[in-house]
Amino acid sequence: MVKKKINKKQLFPSERHFGVVLESIDSKIDLLVEGHQGLDKKIEGFRKEVGERFDEVDYKFEIVFGELRLIRNELKEKVGRDEFALLEKRVMVLEKSRK
Repeated sequence: MVKKKINKKQLFPSERHFGVVLESIDSKIDLLVEGHQGLDKKIEGFRKEVGERFDEVDYKFEIVFGELRLIRNELKEKVGRDEFALLEKRVMVLEKSRK
């Protein structure tokens, strides 16, 4: 689109005033666009930082879950309190019978 050159001297005062108002609005919109671009950069940086932290947390949870699996397997191989009490009674009976 080609802009026409307008002779400002030929404009009515109300037209000149309207032009001034439009220029003011235009400059304010430019400020809004700049602010929006700045916020976009900040949000993108925040997203990156949060993503990195979530990656780190996920990695640490993988380690913790791996350790829990090992502990659970080790505990499955051990004797429970009830079984231990029963075995203890059986050993006492056997020791008494050997005497």
